[in-house]
Amino acid sequence: MTPNKKNKFTEGRILSSLISLALPIIFANILQSAYQLIDTFWLGRLGADAVAAVSLSFPLLFLVLSLGAGLTLAGTVLVARYKGAENQQQVDFSSSQSVFLIFLTSIVLAIISYFASAPLMQLIGAGPDIIDDSIQYFKVSSLGFVFLFLFFIFQSLMRGIGNVMLPVYIVLFTVILNAVLDPLFIYGYGFVPGYGVAGAAVASVATQAIASIIGLVILFRGKHGIKISLSSMYFNMENLKRTFNIGFPASIEQSTRALGMTFMMVIVTSFGSDIVAAYGIGARMLSFIVIPALGLGIATTSLVGQNIGALKIKRAEKAANLSAKVSFFSFTALGLIMFLVAEPLTTFFIPEDPQVIQDGTLFIKIMSLSFGFLGLQQVMNGTFNGAGFTKASMFISIMSLWLVRFPLAYLLSYTLEMGPEGIWWSFPISNLIAGIVAFSYFKTGYWKKRVVRDRSFLTAHD
Repeated sequence: MTPNKKNKFTEGRILSSLISLALPIIFANILQSAYQLIDTFWLGRLGADAVAAVSLSFPLLFLVLSLGAGLTLAGTVLVARYKGAENQQQVDFSSSQSVFLIFLTSIVLAIISYFASAPLMQLIGAGPDIIDDSIQYFKVSSLGFVFLFLFFIFQSLMRGIGNVMLPVYIVLFTVILNAVLDPLFIYGYGFVPGYGVAGAAVASVATQAIASIIGLVILFRGKHGIKISLSSMYFNMENLKRTFNIGFPASIEQSTRALGMTFMMVIVTSFGSDIVAAYGIGARMLSFIVIPALGLGIATTSLVGQNIGALKIKRAEKAANLSAKVSFFSFTALGLIMFLVAEPLTTFFIPEDPQVIQDGTLFIKIMSLSFGFLGLQQVMNGTFNGAGFTKASMFISIMSLWLVRFPLAYLLSYTLEMGPEGIWWSFPISNLIAGIVAFSYFKTGYWKKRVVRDRSFLTAHD
């Protein structure tokens, strides 16, 4: 970064900086979730077993991906700090190191996942009708981990320096391409054979490969704020330690979330298929809130990280406070809207099942009024991550899911005999507690003291 060029994220209006970061990230997250919707649409034409085979793989795929997610977050945090400190040498070196580490990690995870696919599918109880398809889908998806992780780190690095639009264009292109390739590889056409369920994975891997190649070309050319080089890709123990300290807690946080999805489903399935359907609709509605909340959290990470790098700690705190207000009030408003339209939303998905409509509507109504606290927690997690204090985010997320939501869901539904409604109430209560704990901890200012002590981002390391 040239000395005479102002950094709009460390100067000027904080609100405009936050919005310019958050909106493209949220849009990119929504686009990436479209992959699953497109797969489900085309696989649904093969029958229910095809959809079930893929659905069974999602929690496991999410678990594996979450293990590498911490490294990509570490890339965002480190690059944001160096960008704020106007240390271009370290922006480039740290980015090269991040690409190198994520590449090696993805190879290891791809190999393990590929050979563990059959026992994993048997472990989670894949039935005889779908086990072969689920194994093939998981195997092909595993081969794409290298491409997927490389694109994730490209995206994270770009977000760290505030270049959030470039990844959006690439994601939009690959989603459109995936929509074209899905039916081609699932059903076959001309000389291209149809692979059935595995074809959806083949299409995803192909688009992920193209996205990662585009991302790497951009990073190696160095015309968009980051220039990586092969000469900087080696085991630098100091950088490795710093990345691990930031990334490992983030990986634990993400993987506990993935495990949490599976554990909650165990409680839900004990109440029968109608409740599973109602829970599925509610979870889908929740995802419409979580996606923008995560996007706002990532934007906060980048904004806080850059201002900390520029040693503008008060501005970083102002950015976090503003983000907290925006998040709390906007998601509370969204929750209120969802409360009012809960019944027509549920009816849209399951139009001819009065019991599921009743249960799904109740779930959405009970959960929706706590969305402001859910958004608040995500933004506070983003603040702690931007400060490099990822352990705080990890502890708050583990507390919310494992110490509050799951025990409460079991206690209310079984011990207090509230039935499925007990599960529904565990969501707003855990959101409320997590939001209050996260904001209270932020107000103690401990994260600022850690930042003042750690000036490593101001110095270059060879």
